[in-house]
Formats: sequence, C-alpha cells, structure tokens
Amino acid sequence: MTTTAATEPSANTAGMEIFRFASAPTLDETGHMEVADLNEDMQAGIGGALEAGFAEGNVVKTLFSRPGFSLTYAWFKSGFPLPLHTHNADCLYYIVAGTLQLGTEKLGKGDGFFIGKDKAYRYTPGPEGVEVLEFRSEENFDIKFLAKTLPAWAKITDVIKERRPAWATEAPPSSAQ
Repeated sequence: MTTTAATEPSANTAGMEIFRFASAPTLDETGHMEVADLNEDMQAGIGGALEAGFAEGNVVKTLFSRPGFSLTYAWFKSGFPLPLHTHNADCLYYIVAGTLQLGTEKLGKGDGFFIGKDKAYRYTPGPEGVEVLEFRSEENFDIKFLAKTLPAWAKITDVIKERRPAWATEAPPSSAQ
C-alpha cells in the first residue's frame, strides 16, 4: 500500500504522482520507520527524552513513498541532540536550508551527504537549525539507536531541556530566505 502524501487522483497517470508538503503525513503516522533493538534502559531513556520535549525539536514528514523508495523532509531545530544511530537502508541527504555539523564537516544549503545501510552516524543542527530532504532506497526501514544506557539518554535529555525554550519560537531556516 502506498501512503503517498496528498496524491491527487485527478493528476495521476501511469508513471506520475503528485505530492504536497502541506498535507504530508508525519513519519510516525505512516509507520515507515521502526525503532529496532531496544533494551529496557533505552526504552526508559527514550521515554524520558520524549517527556522532556524531544518531539518539539523536530518535524519529520513523509513526502512520498512507494516500495523501494521514500522521500522524507526533516526539520531539526537548533542544537537538536540527534542520537548516534543506524538505518537498514541507504540514505542520501540534501540540505535545503540551515547548517549541520557532521563529524568535522560543517554543511549548509545545497550540500549533502550519503550514509550507507547500517553505517552509524549523527549530526548536530547549527544555530538556525537545519532542513533536509532524505532520499531512501526503501519505503520501510528501521532506526537503531546506539545510545544503549540510561546515562547516555540522560545526556540527550539534558540537551533537550536546555534547548526546549528556544525551540518554542524557532521557525524553519527556509522561512528566513
């Protein structure tokens, strides 16, 4: 089943589909990403991060999906503590607006990066946040967090608590262009 966001039947012909950002479902609503390999500490840590405001630091929408392909939009607000993680699908990232730090590299609008299947990574959004498009080689994929202990999740939760007040008034970096 395709969960393509806002497909317009009147505009569909064989080999063509239209999608719209305004009516795109969240990644959670589509169920395309499964959290895998959780232990009890991770479940408790994720619960604490959610209570602290984890969901307020990001917006993730599935723009288009079909078997063998997906396109996701993600806006991570300034300093969002994206945990070290992997996915079981290749992913190509394109930065629409804002900046991020990936290892020693600072990337900005028009830059991108490729992360292969099962490669561990994380990045940190810059002071204005970052908006990315994520092109994946699968419609359904997993996320495996590598922060497996309560102290690791406590650090993530501390950053959320510190950044949350600023997130309340942040706008996507593309709105400033």
